[in-house]
Amino acid sequence: MTDAGLVLHKLGVLREHVERVRRRRPASAVLLRADVDRQDALAMSLLVAVQEAIDVAFHIVADERWGVPSSYAEGFDLLARHAVIERELADELARVVGVRHRLAHGYASIDADRLWSELPAGLETLDRYAVAIARFVGPKGA
Repeated sequence: MTDAGLVLHKLGVLREHVERVRRRRPASAVLLRADVDRQDALAMSLLVAVQEAIDVAFHIVADERWGVPSSYAEGFDLLARHAVIERELADELARVVGVRHRLAHGYASIDADRLWSELPAGLETLDRYAVAIARFVGPKGA
């Protein structure tokens, strides 16, 4: 059985960092390009939010004994296979993980234009994920 308290705590951290990204995202990519400190702050909060989403998926999969994912994307896939999240959401989360990989592993440097344009959809995906997971763990989380 999934540890609802742990999952809800992680969702709280995820939501807090999603909101930090929203507050810090400037009105344009030009403004983001000009502010390296803001780029770093956005990247760090996005990394934390996505990592919490991954951790939640892995906790649920392990607690429910649904297997051992071989990748972050497979963790979300297992949630979709067990009707915790929709297939489309699992696919979107896999794309958000790709953004995380670029930031975490420094594939080149931060592409401010790309980051700025990817944030709205990524944040909306993380919001939908948090709602779905809160529903799964029970009424106190919904």
